[in-house]
Amino acid sequence: MSETSETSQTGRSVQSFDLTGQPWIGVLQRDGTQTELSLREVFAQAGDVRRVAGDLPTQEFALMRMLLAIAHDALDGPKDIEHWSRLWGDEECFATVAGYLDTHRQRFDLLDPEVPFFQTAGLRTAKDEVFALNRIVADVPNGEPFFSARPPGVDRLSFAEAARWVVHAHAYDTSGIKSGVVGDERAKSGKVYPLGVAWAGMLGGVFVEGRDLRETLLLNLMAADTNTLTDAGEDRPAWRREPSGPGGAERTPTGVRDLYTWQSRRLRLHTDPDGVYGVVLGYGDPLTARNMHTHEPMTAWRRSPAQEKKHGLPLVYLPREHDPARSAWRGLASLIADRTQHQSDDQGVPAYLRPRILDWVARLVTRRALPRGFLVRVRVIGSTYGTQQSVVDEVIDDQLTMGLVLLHEQDRAYAQQAIDAVSDADDAVKALGDLATDLQRAAGSENETPRLVARDRAFGELEGPYRAWLASLGDAEDPLEERALWQAQVHRIVSRLATQMIADAGDAAWQGRTVPANQGTVWLNSALADRWFQARLRTRLGQSIPPHLPSPRSGTAELSPKVHP
Repeated sequence: MSETSETSQTGRSVQSFDLTGQPWIGVLQRDGTQTELSLREVFAQAGDVRRVAGDLPTQEFALMRMLLAIAHDALDGPKDIEHWSRLWGDEECFATVAGYLDTHRQRFDLLDPEVPFFQTAGLRTAKDEVFALNRIVADVPNGEPFFSARPPGVDRLSFAEAARWVVHAHAYDTSGIKSGVVGDERAKSGKVYPLGVAWAGMLGGVFVEGRDLRETLLLNLMAADTNTLTDAGEDRPAWRREPSGPGGAERTPTGVRDLYTWQSRRLRLHTDPDGVYGVVLGYGDPLTARNMHTHEPMTAWRRSPAQEKKHGLPLVYLPREHDPARSAWRGLASLIADRTQHQSDDQGVPAYLRPRILDWVARLVTRRALPRGFLVRVRVIGSTYGTQQSVVDEVIDDQLTMGLVLLHEQDRAYAQQAIDAVSDADDAVKALGDLATDLQRAAGSENETPRLVARDRAFGELEGPYRAWLASLGDAEDPLEERALWQAQVHRIVSRLATQMIADAGDAAWQGRTVPANQGTVWLNSALADRWFQARLRTRLGQSIPPHLPSPRSGTAELSPKVHP
């Protein structure tokens, strides 16, 4: 029997690709080598695997959620902190997964004729069309082959590749007009009009990484008694539900097992003995993002007054998507600040909620299931879409290493200093941007480009030092002292950039010119621009301006009275 066929009771050869036994999930081993493993091997070797390695970061996120659904279901838990702690201390904690996969083996067969994995058997359009595989391969933008990592078009995929992209399609498929399949009541003239991106595509994805895949799976394995998440008590993943037919069903997820395997699409692969050559893809089960914060743990949330007004609701939270122009360290507050640290209204309703998965890790350290000094990586993964969400514009993948003390619910000093340290960087970079503007004005120009270039360079220079500072913060005895050391480091880095910027400004800025001020005029040259910069930098990093120095007050728009060099 080959890896893609087996003999039925009637003696006929039936194609099969058993995901429980055939290698298909890309992983990075602890020794740095990359390979593919079956589902059984992933759980059996989790302690020797560094992490899942998908074709794209978004594929890694989708596969991680599928693995978590398997672990939750196979372990039927964890039920509480005590159950989780026993799993954490047991190197063979995933031993029961093998038997679980045996039980549900048929539902993990990619090519099963009746219940193919994450597919709808017999799915077809009225004209029996078969479409190109670039409909599910996300690194081939439709209509933009020159921006692809692959040659134009995807003619064929191996069964292993196709399985990964099937999981990814349910998580991150684009919106746009899709094929109307037979039996889908939403189809009009053979089409279904845009219903939005697949579920994970709406999120600013967040999960926690440990030292190996075993730790990563356990750190993200939230206990059933987590009071910030809804569990209907009958939570089941997709492979323990009735197979999906054409069309979609509106319902509420029963828990994370259901949500992590949500069937956002209906699809069917077309195969031959050598691999996969086509696909039929349509919309599946719809899911609105509004107020899903009690169900979805792997994203931050933001309050939406516009949605509250539109739907007549007292409170609406939406997923907080990642900004591709902003590195994860600059958005640290959205990850580690708890409800009390986010700006709230008069009734104490927070404007933002951090990811529930980080609430869970905070609970682990607060309950001493993990030591305060334990280091984790917080991974942020997401996708941004363009042209009415019909194409993928960018994929975001970033990480932050931090001590769990930053998430301790009864000791917020470390987290507050980490958040305030980001503000220090923001303030210092703003001062540098103001210097760039002042130098431009001194030279007789109003070009904004140097300001933007200065800000980008400064954030780039500060990123590495901040990440190193954050990773060591948890070991410090006094977070306030560490903050002071960070401020001094910011001052040095930004001052060095300012010195170079002034030297590059040229003779025109050195000579200066008269420019309008709030009252009269001021002679602005590079020397005065430097003095103003130093004053702003001292003020924004917590030091007062010397009394003899003329102040630009609130920025370059409000200049001091006339001062000649």
